Amino acid sequence: MPETGSARLPTRTELGVWRSFLRAHARLTRVLEAELIAEQRLSLAAYDVLVQLAEAPQHRLRMTELADAVLLSRSGVTRLVDRLERAGLVLRERADGDGRGVVAVLTPQGLDRLRVASGTHLTGVARHFAEAFSHAELEAFGRACDRLGSDDES
Repeated sequence: MPETGSARLPTRTELGVWRSFLRAHARLTRVLEAELIAEQRLSLAAYDVLVQLAEAPQHRLRMTELADAVLLSRSGVTRLVDRLERAGLVLRERADGDGRGVVAVLTPQGLDRLRVASGTHLTGVARHFAEAFSHAELEAFGRACDRLGSDDES
């Protein structure tokens, strides 16, 4: 048994819920990725990069900000942006006023590709995720996820 100091270990119920959450997340991401690849030839991570850039001011983000937003390592996001750049969906530019910084910029072709892929992805989110909940359950789940995603430790 590991040393815990004053830290509390999860109860059997808490651990069961945690594992159930991990299984559900893994299943949903596998299904959504498989649909995107089959219908759009686009990975879920690539879709996420395009979404993050589309939602950013002027459709551009520093590579470090992009890596944080899509939860990839810096090297992982660099390799992914390399592929998206070769496909003409993203381009890289030097950051204004910073000779070392690099920004990823969504191209018009990338925005068009995102618009088409969004139909597949959002239909999948509705079918595999949202339809599994009542409205009240979805609202409660959203509040719980907001709490988990908050930087506030309370």
